[in-house]
Amino acid sequence: MIIIAGIIIGALIGAANARKRNGSGLDITQYAAVGGIIGGILGMFATIGIERML
Repeated sequence: MIIIAGIIIGALIGAANARKRNGSGLDITQYAAVGGIIGGILGMFATIGIERML
């Protein structure tokens, strides 16, 4: 669940950044995709860290 939340939050933040910079539709899509990937990776590390603690 943390990974999915990271993907969604990362994509929303990436899309917001592209809109703030007045990007075109493809720019917004690319920023959202990259943000989602980064958010998913961070969520994966968070999940692994939590599992190791338990």
